[in-house]
Amino acid sequence: MQNIAVIGAGTMGNGIVHVFAQNGYKVNLADISQDALEKALGTIGKNLDRQIKKETITEADKAATLENITTFINIEEAVSECDLAVEAATENVNLKLKIFKQLDDAAPENAILATNTSSISITKIAATTIRPEKVIGMHFMNPVPVMKLVEVIRGYATSDEVTQTIMTLSKNLGKAPVEVNDYPGFVANRILMPMINEAIYSLYEGVAGVGEIDTVMKLGMAHLMGPLQLADFIGLDVCLSILHVLHEGFGNPKYAPCPLLVNMVAAGKLGVKAKEGFYSYTHGTKELIIADPFCKKVPA
Repeated sequence: MQNIAVIGAGTMGNGIVHVFAQNGYKVNLADISQDALEKALGTIGKNLDRQIKKETITEADKAATLENITTFINIEEAVSECDLAVEAATENVNLKLKIFKQLDDAAPENAILATNTSSISITKIAATTIRPEKVIGMHFMNPVPVMKLVEVIRGYATSDEVTQTIMTLSKNLGKAPVEVNDYPGFVANRILMPMINEAIYSLYEGVAGVGEIDTVMKLGMAHLMGPLQLADFIGLDVCLSILHVLHEGFGNPKYAPCPLLVNMVAAGKLGVKAKEGFYSYTHGTKELIIADPFCKKVPA
């Protein structure tokens, strides 16, 4: 397996491309926006420069990595000769179903189709194709070049052979794959999102402020990042989408998203990418300024 196609040039997509290309794979990156493709290449270049600065790679390694990447506006063309297509579009079920229909029609018969979804049913996605045994979840963690975990999610029809191929491939990328079954939220988000939601409820109900909640989890539970800061990093809209999947999938009210989260997403306060969430990111430094005026300023 040498030829990889990645669909979606956003944060996750460009990170996935970075990892594959740096490990010697030829990667076709597809997106409907030329601007998004150019931005993705710029981000990959900057991240490679950080690795050079840390002396983990050389200038020659950077050049070889970028040489392995080709960009496409046309999805069908990008996947026409791939061994593996990895969909990394927005966490929207209808969009993913549409993309997988395109991939199924355009990719070679033996190609594996993977999705980077963080919560949507692999089985549901696979059902839009005529190769459900070759459809699998490959859930990378953000930031992809840094985080080791890959959740490898088996759909109802995913074959043993395909699962083993993706497990081995993930290891070849220097990742630590963990095989899980296809239930809402899989493992990572089934555990993480209720914790984030409960942290938001704690703020909503006035138990404590943003800084206090995050400090308790960082200092008391040894988390590198507090749950509210992490929610900003993930994207509050993404958190809300995953909670909806959990709530609808299990029919259990414990997964119902906090009204504060719903209102913040409706107001466009989506976290880091919108420059404001539970913290403000407009000041141009890495120090976080808590948006809640009743809370003290704390370092990141």
